[in-house]
Amino acid sequence: MAQAKINAKANEGRFCRSSSMADRSGRLLESLDQLELRVEALREAASAVEQEKEILLEMIHSIQNSQDMRQISDGEREELNLTANRLMGRTLTVEVSVETIRNPQQQESLKHATRIIDEVVSKFLDDVENAKSHLMSLYSACSSEVPPGPVDQKFQSIVIGCALEDQKKIKRRLETLLRNVENADKAIKLLERSKGTASKTLQQNAESQFN
Repeated sequence: MAQAKINAKANEGRFCRSSSMADRSGRLLESLDQLELRVEALREAASAVEQEKEILLEMIHSIQNSQDMRQISDGEREELNLTANRLMGRTLTVEVSVETIRNPQQQESLKHATRIIDEVVSKFLDDVENAKSHLMSLYSACSSEVPPGPVDQKFQSIVIGCALEDQKKIKRRLETLLRNVENADKAIKLLERSKGTASKTLQQNAESQFN
């Protein structure tokens, strides 16, 4: 009878310890779950800062190469460029790096996608219109919406093989490149228009001298 009581007491002790360990494990798991949310929030915040840096650099560069910048005096242009370069330098002092975890297949897909985009960019000067059209088909391959034009199916399959964060970065890069091409195209058209107006004015002045 005494031995039975001792065994019961021992079993009760083991049960209490097990319950206590389970509680601790549950609390630790809950803490890790909360920390995981904060880690993801940290990565998202860092990615947002990274994107803001890219946007700021693009905007500064756009101002430096704008048509308005070409239509001011040399002194004013030099002063504005000094300010723009100062802002560019300060922006570049912000270092943000969000590493993406990739498996070997995702790493290879990213290299392949990057190589395709780089090849299109290298052909800009040779054929702007064709390069722009190719960029549009690459961008359409990254869009979840119904694209207005053709889709590069091969590129789409490559992008799908990339990590999700890399897919977003590829899409952002294509958006930036398309904006740059569009801005460059507008600048060229404005320049051609201004040349045409100047030529017409010179012709009218010349004709007026003979009349």
